[in-house]
Amino acid sequence: MFDLKTPDTIDKTALYADLNAAADALTRDEPDAIANMANLSALLWQYLPDLNWAGFYRMVSGELVLGPFQGKAACIRIPLGKGVCGTAAATRETQCVEDVHAFPGHIACDAASQSEVVVPVIHAGQVIAVLDLDSPLPARFDSDDVAGLEQLVALIAGRIV
Repeated sequence: MFDLKTPDTIDKTALYADLNAAADALTRDEPDAIANMANLSALLWQYLPDLNWAGFYRMVSGELVLGPFQGKAACIRIPLGKGVCGTAAATRETQCVEDVHAFPGHIACDAASQSEVVVPVIHAGQVIAVLDLDSPLPARFDSDDVAGLEQLVALIAGRIV
């Protein structure tokens, strides 16, 4: 797929076009939400450099519950409005955080995480999950990552219900 060194050397438009095409091919004909989230987590882990966590939190009974992921063991439940994930779910807006230690109420599942991007997954008008990516590098994620990940989430939202 890609042999990438740092986020600064990536043609992110091409990267996310390829990533989204691969995600579409993996999930297009699979009706199982958990299988699709598992494959998408693995795909993100493989495609994107400098991650230490990639995965999903699912909306269950009004809180975020850990879903399929790649990385170290993680927090299992996150209340809406708490931490980066809970804020993304509550506001329905992508959170791109350059320094997680400066984010009010940050939940530190992995002390190595320095930056984070969380995209709410909205289907039929409801937040059904969030896509969460962490990096051990400060300011790892930028507006190109946000745009690419938001396109990915729009593509797969109906496939992880």
